[in-house]
Amino acid sequence: YNCIQLMAIMEHAYYASFGYQITSFFAASSRYGTPDELKELIDVAHSMGIVVLLDVVHSHASKNTEDGLNGFDGSDSCFFHSPPRGEHSLWDSRLFNYAR
Repeated sequence: YNCIQLMAIMEHAYYASFGYQITSFFAASSRYGTPDELKELIDVAHSMGIVVLLDVVHSHASKNTEDGLNGFDGSDSCFFHSPPRGEHSLWDSRLFNYAR
């Protein structure tokens, strides 16, 4: 192999979402180790000529208002499209409005 993909790397409270209902957008989840351990894993892979792909999902976010950005400013559209466009019914998540 010359490539590995690390999936569900962003923090997500709902395990069954497999990282598609993220709650932490700027750092890797701590459930699999420390940031330094992740950097070491990537450095070792690179030293062996292995490409590392990170499956970072910023399109979907947790609908949970307690630990996510949903309702952050008291509205339903601070970071997301307003419903119904801003809700992904199959994944039960919110969809970002990248125009903002």
